[in-house]
Amino acid sequence: MKVKLPVAETQQKRARKPDWLRVKLPIGKSYKHVRTLVDEYQLHTICQSGNCPNMGECWGAGTATFMILGNVCTRSCSFCAVKTGRPPEYDIDEPRRVAEAIKLMEVKHAVITSVNRDELKDKGAEIWYQTVRAVKKLSPQTTIETLIPDTRSDWNALERMVSGGQEIVSHNMETVKSLYRKVRPQAKYERSLEQIKKTKALGKRTKSGIMVGLGEQPDEVFSIMDDLVANGCDVLTIGQYLQPTSMHLAVEEYVHPDTFAAYREEGLKRGFDFVESGPLVRSSYHAERHL
Repeated sequence: MKVKLPVAETQQKRARKPDWLRVKLPIGKSYKHVRTLVDEYQLHTICQSGNCPNMGECWGAGTATFMILGNVCTRSCSFCAVKTGRPPEYDIDEPRRVAEAIKLMEVKHAVITSVNRDELKDKGAEIWYQTVRAVKKLSPQTTIETLIPDTRSDWNALERMVSGGQEIVSHNMETVKSLYRKVRPQAKYERSLEQIKKTKALGKRTKSGIMVGLGEQPDEVFSIMDDLVANGCDVLTIGQYLQPTSMHLAVEEYVHPDTFAAYREEGLKRGFDFVESGPLVRSSYHAERHL
């Protein structure tokens, strides 16, 4: 079926960001409080490592997305600002520190993610499990979303990662199938879909996210929607790709907000329970709504 997008979606390449991508500088008491706790407990956040444009808004509201297993990734995705290389030995005390920070922040819904740790036999699954359990023990009222990496088809590792008691498990597809080799050279489209399917079979609410503005076509966005729904994905986030540095992939298009709205409506029609779609949307943006 041919889907007609709004006329406003045909945006030409721009040398500068459009007005709808402007964000306020992070300020305020809550922002400073979160920053202090992150520094005091020697924690990593994807907000900082990923140069998230919503850091001021989220930290100002007292929330943050914690990144475990260090801040050096074994993958070298061409869109991501997180450092890549050989990670140091992981910190077995990290679960406790994350849990204590979440308790002090009085977080109602916590989002936890991690770098890829392909060099570890269990892909970091035990630290994942211990972190979720530690949060649940100290803050039993806190709901948890875990944004987990690709386990390279190690389904035992996947089961351990998702068995700590979290309410929702996310694994981002990031982009459409035709751009995988360019955007996620060490990942496989079908493998990520299978991981989502396996997660659903383990009884979890499932979620994934993609970026647009990398050169994909609308029909390809609709195709990945269908693939995700067919593999048991409940929630989808769609956001604008923003180039972190000159060494990363260039933005091909700044997609108009009207197109994001159309993608949201189309996603709901195709079977998702919830679709968060907008220029500044990231996978953990407004994550409390996705439950």
